[in-house]
Amino acid sequence: MTKKVKYEGEEKVTVDESTDNKDMNNENENETVTEAEVREDQEFEAINEEEVKSDETQCCKKLEEENKKLKDDLTRVSNELETLKDRLIRTTAEYENFRKRTAKEKEGIYTDACIDVLKNILPVADNLERALIADGSLEDMKKGIEMTLRQFKDALEKLGVTEIPTDGEFDPNLHDAMMHIEDENYGKNVIAEVFQKGYMRGDKVIRHSMVKVAN
Repeated sequence: MTKKVKYEGEEKVTVDESTDNKDMNNENENETVTEAEVREDQEFEAINEEEVKSDETQCCKKLEEENKKLKDDLTRVSNELETLKDRLIRTTAEYENFRKRTAKEKEGIYTDACIDVLKNILPVADNLERALIADGSLEDMKKGIEMTLRQFKDALEKLGVTEIPTDGEFDPNLHDAMMHIEDENYGKNVIAEVFQKGYMRGDKVIRHSMVKVAN
């Protein structure tokens, strides 16, 4: 171990060189460690910055993809909505045309039915007019009325109209009970008298028969 001696004034000072070297080495080591830590921190920050940039890039890319997908979906839904609107407009127009056509057809059917009825009824009116003009006895007039009535019934038959039967029990679906009587000569709920004939066409009642019913 080498020692240096220095003289300062009257005093002699001894300096230990090994101690000085040791202190210098410690300082150098501390400086080296500090620089390494700084470099490590810088590298870590650089890595973190790159990772953040990468994450931001991926996030932006995903947002762009989602935005594009939403725009595509919106376009598709808008096109479908327009298609449905067009279909609704066409369907509404078709229904309106169908309704008008059906109403016109119904009106035509009703008119044709009225014409058919009148064609069968007019000859009856013609005969009644002839009976009023013709000169003749009461018997001749009676025969004319009977013939006209027969012609009228034939006209009803051609139209599918028939008289409602009244020679049996009372049926509320076909008859209107105008009176009720107690009569042993008739059975219970039997028609005793007809006040006004009823008519029906097929299963549909045109007019109920007005009758007297025995209890």
